[in-house]
Amino acid sequence: MPGTEPRQLSLQIKLNDDATFENFLVQEGDSKQFLIVLLRDLWPKGDEPIMYLWGSRGSGVSHLLQASCHQAAAQGLPVQYLPLSELLDYPPEDVLAELEQLPQVVIDDVQAIAGLRDWEEGLFSLFNRIRDAGTRLLVGGTAAPRELPLALPDLKSRLGWGPVFHLETPDDALREQILKYRAARRGMTLDDDVARYLVNRAARDLHGLMDCLDQLEKASLEAKRRLSIPFVKQVFGW
Repeated sequence: MPGTEPRQLSLQIKLNDDATFENFLVQEGDSKQFLIVLLRDLWPKGDEPIMYLWGSRGSGVSHLLQASCHQAAAQGLPVQYLPLSELLDYPPEDVLAELEQLPQVVIDDVQAIAGLRDWEEGLFSLFNRIRDAGTRLLVGGTAAPRELPLALPDLKSRLGWGPVFHLETPDDALREQILKYRAARRGMTLDDDVARYLVNRAARDLHGLMDCLDQLEKASLEAKRRLSIPFVKQVFGW
């Protein structure tokens, strides 16, 4: 009935505390500035309450989806984040039940349900219910809607009805800038040569680099040493 809280499974989904808009580096003139403004303002409601973000792993899609959840929660708005790649063992009718009653629903890894008829039909039904209710739906995937290998053509087309944004994977120079930015946010100084060394020697994707930064922060605090190439070599055995 209207006004009741939606029935939801206990899914044990936890947002990354670091996945905030403040922790997302956007350089001057970057086209992502417009996207950040839209997401921060929970984008105006219109005929199509859906927005779709896509990009390869490490492009920042999941970061921005979770940042949108943090933003909504900070404004006192109930929001549900669903990383579908982690939820495929659950019945879709239970996971997606009554979500249209929330102000905002955020779905990540939509490509994970491609070819799974029950999940595709469940998401298609949710889309229609959300559209009728005026709930905002933010969806993320690794490909543009038209390129997703979905079995339901109508679901593929509906995912592209609203604004679609492509996030490019950062190159090495931008990875270095992101590392330095995130280190500074933690109160650490990361010189250019150390950032370059990490990018060249550590995992190529941003998730791996952030894991390295976590380890370095802990080791630096314990050893009371600044971040230098010799110290990085000592911590990781490179």
